[in-house]
Amino acid sequence: MARRVRAGVSRSGGPDGAPPLAPRVGNGSESAEAAAARAAAAAEELGELAGVSPFPPIADYAFLSDCEVAALVAPSGNVEWLCLPRMDSPSVFGTILDRGAGGFRLGPADVMVPASRRYLPGTMILETSWESNGGWVIVRDLLLIGPWHHENERSHTFRRSPADYDATHVLLRTVRCVQGEVQLVLDCEPAFDYGRKRARWEYTDHGYNEGVAQADGVDLRLKLTSDMRIGFEGPRAIARTLVKEGDTRFCALSWSEHPPPRSFEEAYKRLVWTAHHWQHWLARGTFPDHRWRSYIQRSALTLKGLIYANTGALVAAPTTSLPETPHGERNWDYRYSWIRDSSLTLWGLYSLGFDWEANDFFYFIADVAERDQDLQIMYGVDGEKDLEEHTLDHLNGYEGARPVRIGNGAYSQRQHDVWGAFIESVYLHVRSRDHLDERLWPIVKHQVEQALENWRKPDRGMWEVRGEPRHFTSSKVMCWVAADRGARLARIREEWEDAVRWQAAADEMHRDICDNGVDDRGVFTQCYGSKALDASLLLLPLLRFLPADDPRVKATVMAIARELTVDGLVCRYKVDETDDGLSGEEGTFAICSFWLVSALSEIGEHVRARQLCEKMLSYASPLELYAEEIDPRTGRHLGNFPQAFTHLALINAVMHVIQTEQTAQHADLPTPGRLLF
Repeated sequence: MARRVRAGVSRSGGPDGAPPLAPRVGNGSESAEAAAARAAAAAEELGELAGVSPFPPIADYAFLSDCEVAALVAPSGNVEWLCLPRMDSPSVFGTILDRGAGGFRLGPADVMVPASRRYLPGTMILETSWESNGGWVIVRDLLLIGPWHHENERSHTFRRSPADYDATHVLLRTVRCVQGEVQLVLDCEPAFDYGRKRARWEYTDHGYNEGVAQADGVDLRLKLTSDMRIGFEGPRAIARTLVKEGDTRFCALSWSEHPPPRSFEEAYKRLVWTAHHWQHWLARGTFPDHRWRSYIQRSALTLKGLIYANTGALVAAPTTSLPETPHGERNWDYRYSWIRDSSLTLWGLYSLGFDWEANDFFYFIADVAERDQDLQIMYGVDGEKDLEEHTLDHLNGYEGARPVRIGNGAYSQRQHDVWGAFIESVYLHVRSRDHLDERLWPIVKHQVEQALENWRKPDRGMWEVRGEPRHFTSSKVMCWVAADRGARLARIREEWEDAVRWQAAADEMHRDICDNGVDDRGVFTQCYGSKALDASLLLLPLLRFLPADDPRVKATVMAIARELTVDGLVCRYKVDETDDGLSGEEGTFAICSFWLVSALSEIGEHVRARQLCEKMLSYASPLELYAEEIDPRTGRHLGNFPQAFTHLALINAVMHVIQTEQTAQHADLPTPGRLLF
C-alpha cells in the first residue's frame, strides 16, 4: 500500500507541504515590487511553518454519533462541535468554527497532544491514551445508546419502525489511570446558539457533582454529572483532580429527561452496552476478507452515524462551513439530506447487507417525494423544505474562512439529476425486495414525467453551481436514468403503455446526449457545446449509459484521468472553465477520485484502478475518515467532515478493486456480484 500521508505534513518534510526555507538574495534585475512580493510570500510561508493556527487539521477530528446527534473531538480532548438536540440544531460547542464558541475538554492538565487515539474495534467509541509527566491515563468518549425507552408513550419525533435500541442523549467521558499519577482537568464551557449566548450554571441537589447550564431564550438544559467535584467560573464548569494508578473518573453531559449515569460503575456498564450495540450492528454486514476490510467497515459505521434514526435521513456531513479552500469563501452547511446521494447510498447499504438502514433512508426519500409536487435537491433531516441560507458574521470561521453559513441556498435550485437519482433508488429498492409497493407507483410516474417534461431545459448541474443555468451533460444522463429505469419498473408492473412511451423517451435522450454531449475527440464534456471536462461523467459506465468498452466511455475516463487531476487526484472541474459563481480555487474531490477508481476498473484499467485506490486509502485520516476534499500537495483534508458521499464512493471503489482481484484469483466474492450504481 502507498505510504500514508498525514494531514499537514508534506512528502518533502515541511508542514502543510511547504519546502524548506533558505535565505535568498535577489539578483540585480529584481524589481522592488517583486522583492516585496517575494518577502511577503516568504513571511506567509514562515507563518505556516511556525504552526501558529490554533485549529487542529480537519482530518485529526474524531467523529462520535448516537444516530440523533454527532460530535467532533479534537486530539487535545476538546469536544469542538456538538449541535443539540438534532444534527442540524444550533451548536452548543462550536470551537471548530471560532475558538470562543464553546468547548468541552477532558484530559491531563499539562499535556495537549495524546500518545495515541483509536476507535474501540467495531464501534464509535473513541479511546485516547495520554502520557503525562507522572503517568498514563486512558480516556474514552462516546454518545450513549441504550435499550428502547418509549415503553409507555410513543415518541413524538420517531417516524420509522422502532428498533430495540435508542439514543439516550448523553455524552459520556470516562477516565482510567493505568500507571503513575496524572493531574486531570475538566473544562466545560457551552456557548448556546452558535456561540451567541453564554451559559449560566447552577448546582442541582447532588452537591458538587452535578450542575445545569442554561441561557436566556434557549429551550435547552445541559446537565453535567461527574464523580469529580465541579465548580463554576462564569460560563465555565471546571473540575480538577489527581488520579493514581487504578483510579477511575467519569463525567456525563445530558440534555433530556433520561437520567445520566451517577457512578463510574454505571457509566462503564452503559459504555459496554453501547460498544456491544455497535459491534452487533456491524456483525450484520457482509464484508470481504481483505486487507482493506477496515476501511469498508469504518465507512459503514460512519454512514450509520450520519443517519438520523428518527426519520432515516442521511446527512451529507455533520458540520457546516469547514472550508473547501483554506481561508476562502467556499463554505457550506452540509447538515441536510441530498436526494442526489440516494442511489449510491442504497447501493452501498444493500451491498453490505444493511437492508434496514437502506429501507429507512428510502422511505424518507419516498415520504418527501409523495408529499411534494416538485422534488427538491435536498431536505432537512425531518423533511423540512425551507433551508434558507444565513451567515453567522460573529464567527471567525475555521482558520479565518468566512463566511460561516447555516442553511443552504442551493435547496431552491433546479437540478435535473434529482428525478434520475430517485427513480434509480426505487429501482434498487425493488431489486432488493422483488416487488414494487403499490404506494410507490404514483410517485414513480410523477417523477418520470417530470424528467420527460424538463430534460431539454438547462439547470445548475450536480455540483450546484451558482452561475447561470447550462445544459449539463450529467443532468441529461440522469434524466435518461429516470426514463430508462422507469420503463423497467413499468415492465415489472406490466404497465405496457407507460413502458413503451418512457423507453422511447429514454432512447431519444440517449441519442441527444451522444450527439451533443461529445466533443470532436470523442469525449463527453461538461456541457453541450463545451470542451470542458467534468468528473460527474465518470458515472457513465457505472450507470450503464454505454457499455464500459465503448470508445467514448474509455476516452472520457482517460481524458479526466489525464487532464482533470492534480498528482493523480480528481477535481470536479476546472474553476477557470466553469461559471460556478464563486472565486478562488478548491481542492481535489475525494468522491471524484474514488469514482475514477471505479471507472478505471469498469473499462479494464485494473492496475491503475488498484494503484489509485491504494493512494486514496493512504490519504485517510488517522481514524480512517474522509472530508470532502484533499489537497494533493499536502494530504490536508478540506471541507465538511466526515463526508458521507466520500465514504459511499470509497465502498464502491474498493469493492470494484476487490472483485477484480478475487476474480483474477478464481475466488468467490462474499458480496453481491452486481456493482451497479
